[in-house]
Amino acid sequence: MLTHRLHVLLDDERWLRLETEAERRGTAISALVREAIDVAFPGSDDEDRRRAFEAILRAPLMPVPRPDELRAEIDEARARGL
Repeated sequence: MLTHRLHVLLDDERWLRLETEAERRGTAISALVREAIDVAFPGSDDEDRRRAFEAILRAPLMPVPRPDELRAEIDEARARGL
């Protein structure tokens, strides 16, 4: 839920860049500003996801089960309350 309002003054060049990109994407300028904030200042969830993703990429290769084997393993784990 959006609850805070921000008033920011921009020069013509920055405004034009935002306006052009918003039109290109078919979105609001405010959505672009929120996106820019998220990219520049990621929240802890974003940082946690990034670290987890990097850890997965560094993990050694391992055998991957067939989908039916994986489903059986997941079902068994759920049955044990995991």
